[in-house]
Amino acid sequence: MKAQDKKLQKTARERFGFEELHPGQLLALKSILGERDTLVVMPTGGGKSAIYQMAAFLIPGPTVVVSPLIALQRDQAQAIAQQEVGEAAVVNSAILKSERDEAFEDLEEGEVEFLFLAPEQFKNPETLNHLKSAKPSLFVVDEAHCISSWGHDFRPDYLQLKSVVDALNHPRILALTATAAPPVRKEIVERLGMQKASTIVRGFDRPNIWLAVERFEDEVEKQSALLKQVVRAEKPGIVYAATRKRTEELAQLLKGENLTASFYHAGMKKGDREAVEAAFMADEIEVLVATTAFGMGVDKPNVRFVFHADISDSVDSYYQEIGRAGRDGERAEAILFYNPKDLNLRRFFASGGQIDAEHIEHIAKALQKQPDAVDPKQLEDEIDFSKAKLKTALNWLAEIEAIETLPTGEITAKETLNDPETVTAAALDAQEQWAQFERSRLEMMRGYAEVKDCRREYLLNYFGEEQDEPCGFCDNCKAGVTVEETDRQPFPINSQVVHRSWGKGTVMRYEGDKIVVLFEKVGYKTLGLGVVALRGLLRRVE
Repeated sequence: MKAQDKKLQKTARERFGFEELHPGQLLALKSILGERDTLVVMPTGGGKSAIYQMAAFLIPGPTVVVSPLIALQRDQAQAIAQQEVGEAAVVNSAILKSERDEAFEDLEEGEVEFLFLAPEQFKNPETLNHLKSAKPSLFVVDEAHCISSWGHDFRPDYLQLKSVVDALNHPRILALTATAAPPVRKEIVERLGMQKASTIVRGFDRPNIWLAVERFEDEVEKQSALLKQVVRAEKPGIVYAATRKRTEELAQLLKGENLTASFYHAGMKKGDREAVEAAFMADEIEVLVATTAFGMGVDKPNVRFVFHADISDSVDSYYQEIGRAGRDGERAEAILFYNPKDLNLRRFFASGGQIDAEHIEHIAKALQKQPDAVDPKQLEDEIDFSKAKLKTALNWLAEIEAIETLPTGEITAKETLNDPETVTAAALDAQEQWAQFERSRLEMMRGYAEVKDCRREYLLNYFGEEQDEPCGFCDNCKAGVTVEETDRQPFPINSQVVHRSWGKGTVMRYEGDKIVVLFEKVGYKTLGLGVVALRGLLRRVE
């Protein structure tokens, strides 16, 4: 073991009480200590918080941690307080102004090592002024996939973080996320303006989770099988459903089976959601039926199953959701109850939220007339558009760099906005590219549901990890259902290729005589190797 590794392991044991840092944590720490901006992609429970805590302890100067969830900020601050590695303070909408002022004062005086912030706090100019005075040395972005419009949990407030980092004279950036496929990782690096960026992807294999898919052609039969499986399964567990209405219906049906069940979705009052989450965490609820609104920042070790009543919109979402099972290392189950007709609902959801040329051009012209930077809320009042339409249009204008989001969250127009027609066309192209990509991600999810091969290998390949042999712990492996391997693998996995129409791409996996490539422009495509060879469709990019 190298001297630096030994020193880091010793610090981890003596100062933080960790038994041992795993290789991914060591790599990330050495990258940050080597003055490189670093993106770490590890599953929840993989020890990402240990990385920023140790980095902050070893690098002089305060640390800012941007996190979207108030409950998560509180939990992380409490964990730091128990380790005695520096004072931690939290600034968010749930605290009093006097507490906020005290936190910033302590930060500037060097009495606080860790400051946890919600991203919307940067809309207050005072926040940035306080941070400039404190001169943070490390800027941590938790749940970093929220900055990516390709990600499954995009949050516009994250778009201002690059401007914040620049205004702070670019402290070292440590971006953390539990799930990010290659295109999301690329966008995180670009949108945060990461320099000399190092990307570390580790630990996606969760060998204790049994993977299975049960296919049905009839919805009544599927629901009956789901209910029976939940009744039989060891508790507690989570059932994910596609709609709010369905979570409520399934929870009621499970109560009819004499189970302690409840539902959770974004349409509930905040207090009701918090009460349900607290009850589930305290083992007072056996089965929680939820939409994707539940789960970020939730770390419950004894979840014995995660079942999906409906297919997810992407492998990214699915993997993060099933990753909430078996965090104690004991056996857990992840079963997808699949009806091919469910794909239609996901396609409908994916097609929603788009905006037409007239709306984009109208907003572009409105921004053009603004003499100074403008708050999106003010813009919403002036042009009388819905908040959703405005947010979508601003997202695409930001995507093509026609506008800039300042550290305060205000929007300012760039020179390209002087040609609204050209800008509108470019924004519509970006929107269509995104729609294509969303369709391809859903196709990859369909591929997981229907794959005749090791399911774990499919998931790991999606996230850019190779697996040498079948896992032996999924339904396909147990049944001996595998694709006949072929020696024809002309391009190594993770290698770069180019297609004459679709441009550059990354080889993700082979499925017998087929190759799956992730293209930057059009998303995931599955091609027959015979056709690729015959027509010379792909060539290697060195």
